[in-house]
Amino acid sequence: MGRRGGLGRTRRPVALWAALVVGAALLTGASLPEAGAARAGLPGGFRQQTVLSGLTNPTAVRFAPDGRVFVAEKSGIVKMFQSLTDPDPVVYADLRQQVFNGWDRGLLGLALHPDFPADPRVYVLYTYNGELGGTFPKWPSSNGSDDQCPDPPGATKDGCVVAGRISVLTPSVQAAGALAPRAKSGPVTERVLLEDWCQQFPSHSVGTLQFGADGMLYAGAGDGASYTYADYGQTKNPCGDPPGKAGTNLTPPAAEGGSLRAQDVTTPDDPTGLDGSIIRINPDTGAAAPGNPATTGDENAKRIIAHGFRNPYRFTIRPGTSEVWAGDVGLSTWEEIDRIPDAGGKVPNYGWPCYEGAGHNVGYEAAGLTMCQKLYGAGASAVVTPYFAYKHSDKVVPGEACGTGSSAVSGTAFYSGSVYPQRYRGALFFADYARRCVWAMKAGADGLPDPKAIETFDPSPGAIVDLEPGPDGDLFGVDVIGGRVVRWVYEGTNNPPVAAVKSDVVSGKVPLTVRFDASSSSDTDGDLPLSYDWDLDGDGNYGDSRDAEPSFTYEKAGRYRVGLRVTDARGATDTATLEITAGSTPPVARITAPASGLAWQVGDRIAFSGTGTDVEDGTLTGKALSWQIIMHHCPSNCHTHEITRQDGPSGSFVAPDHEYPSWLELRLTATDSSGLSDVKSVELHPKTAKLTLKSSPPGIPLTQGQRTATAPFTGTVIKGSTVSVAAPTKTQIVGGRTYEFAGWSDRGGSAHNVVVGTDRTLTATYRLKTNLALKRPAAASSFERSPFQAWRADDGSRTTRWSSKRADPQWLRVDLGSVRQVGYVILRWESAYAKTFQIQVSKDGRSWTTVQARTNGNGGSDFVPFTPVQARYVRMYGTKRATAYGYSLWEMEVYNR
Repeated sequence: MGRRGGLGRTRRPVALWAALVVGAALLTGASLPEAGAARAGLPGGFRQQTVLSGLTNPTAVRFAPDGRVFVAEKSGIVKMFQSLTDPDPVVYADLRQQVFNGWDRGLLGLALHPDFPADPRVYVLYTYNGELGGTFPKWPSSNGSDDQCPDPPGATKDGCVVAGRISVLTPSVQAAGALAPRAKSGPVTERVLLEDWCQQFPSHSVGTLQFGADGMLYAGAGDGASYTYADYGQTKNPCGDPPGKAGTNLTPPAAEGGSLRAQDVTTPDDPTGLDGSIIRINPDTGAAAPGNPATTGDENAKRIIAHGFRNPYRFTIRPGTSEVWAGDVGLSTWEEIDRIPDAGGKVPNYGWPCYEGAGHNVGYEAAGLTMCQKLYGAGASAVVTPYFAYKHSDKVVPGEACGTGSSAVSGTAFYSGSVYPQRYRGALFFADYARRCVWAMKAGADGLPDPKAIETFDPSPGAIVDLEPGPDGDLFGVDVIGGRVVRWVYEGTNNPPVAAVKSDVVSGKVPLTVRFDASSSSDTDGDLPLSYDWDLDGDGNYGDSRDAEPSFTYEKAGRYRVGLRVTDARGATDTATLEITAGSTPPVARITAPASGLAWQVGDRIAFSGTGTDVEDGTLTGKALSWQIIMHHCPSNCHTHEITRQDGPSGSFVAPDHEYPSWLELRLTATDSSGLSDVKSVELHPKTAKLTLKSSPPGIPLTQGQRTATAPFTGTVIKGSTVSVAAPTKTQIVGGRTYEFAGWSDRGGSAHNVVVGTDRTLTATYRLKTNLALKRPAAASSFERSPFQAWRADDGSRTTRWSSKRADPQWLRVDLGSVRQVGYVILRWESAYAKTFQIQVSKDGRSWTTVQARTNGNGGSDFVPFTPVQARYVRMYGTKRATAYGYSLWEMEVYNR
């Protein structure tokens, strides 16, 4: 029984539904705000409401027409709620054995058949704990739920190779009839619809599953490649990408593995994979849907409606169309929102990994990969630029509270309801997990989202990894860290109050007297006074007290959800809850190893141990002790990746590779039999090393990871890290002289990986190039007079020159003696130079092809690269002089590339 201060009556206490689980997940992070705490920044009339809680790492939510709600949890569980007010979900499906749940992998996509519930099929998209066509589970689990990637092979070293899978879940006949009333779900049959997506490394896994208005099923997935270096298949190539076999390290320029799997559509001579693409398939068969752009090629090529993505983790379909609007998670500089038109026509290419945002991706460009060079050479029309992109270092909306730096676009959804204000009709809402922000891109005059009309909608929504329209058209979000589904509710011009509840204690031995405080509740409109109504005994009925600061004594052990309802002077209300545990005190967790001062490097095995003690339960063991290993990546603001979890008093893990600056958190949670817990953690910071890149001669641009700079320069990395380095193989001009790549000091190829265990220096050596035009026969359209004949322009002397007559056009031609590969011309002008000119080539001296044209000549030296071609004759064809004199060249030099 309980005693309530000021009322003097008692009620039978009711045990509370399980408390909110605060877990780390797909991308792991911080704790929830105080219950009922006000969050500034939402537009007037809006509030965020938690509608479902108690979830463990939820990743997606879908709403059925009959009111049921399905939620995917990252571990592989699908939960079903009878409604948004249902406190007791059933497990609709448990796929934890099939699902690889670790790092950013897991059950990430969920969809209901368009005719649900008449057609009761539920579709899931998950990282399969097995290789393509292989059995599960391939990789071990510490507790049947949290999967491990042992070392070897190491998650970020050689990678634990897995696949992606779309499956159809169908309840048994008996269960199908029991799902409408309140009943447990019966057995669910899984039928694999499609299995593909070879994935080597632990991020850029599968993502969204969505039905279009056309009844077809759309799915997306990332490239499954490394995010620590420019990955083109140089680490054992387990997916067997061309031109090598599985187990062979690929090398530039011909490599087509790693991130380049996102460009597989461009190489039709080999089987097409689905990595880095969005597909459209028949939901009954898994075959390519009718009307897809590609009608020839293998079956995968016909499934793909767009490719060239790094990680199109979340996408949505614009209402009334089949347009896909995808958020593609960027690497080091840009986050993208890409518009994919209705299926039909050519398969659009969004450029990854050769492009990031609208520009070249420096790490892959520097590697000199043929696939990227072809894409660059095809011109701007070869790839689709982002519909909208925001830079990691910039605010999306000037002056907003949302941070910059770490960024990960993590949700897209259109608003098509009628409750929100008119300005949101047709708006595209998008979320960023790392920035913890949601924006609205409002529709323009043409009905499409307008990148110039973006407003900050919610600057502190939680760790949102999915946005989804729900009942009444309201927008819902999935908070993967908070373990909840939230709803953004609009309540008009009378903003509701914000209910806030505190207590002096939240647990203790019985009888337990608790003093509550609602005085920090507030109302932005100033509609005071506020009135209070309490459910103190947790039975779901209000009316226990109307004081701002009541007290209550709990005489029976149990867990109680205390409810507070606050009403403003105009009748608007808000509620908040707080859990009280009577008859128990929290346990005490203690980490005994490692100490917080431990410094690690990649590949170190770190042992950990700890204890949990509880007054009521004594020593805690087994699953009562849960460990999380979390990577914090902090280029400016931090975001996090949960590597894995392990249970028990001790264990170990191998320190993974990651871009610097990063650090590891080892978190121990001790939970007693009453559900109370204590959390302790230690920060483990890495040892670092310096990697210096030099060039000989100095001044040549080299690439380290995603940074290109003029050598020499130095970068900081975690000791033991694998870093990609690249030296350009194209002609380099230093001090007016031409050089070509000769080799690295470690004898690696022009682009290769290095392991940085200690401070080290690498030098890229260049040698002078051979001028193919030197002292070769030359001819000209004219020459001013002796000694300004044509041969003076290729005699190797910068004190002699060719000078033409004072007329346009004029030309100078060099005969190389035989057909050669040419790709670079240097024109060293005297003061009389060409304002407009062309570089032309020919094999026979009669038929000429223009390979480069300039219209902005400004004298001095013109360095003119072009796509390498075969030619015997090369000429400068001047069409407009910059002065009243003729064309005058000290020297014309020709190089192979």
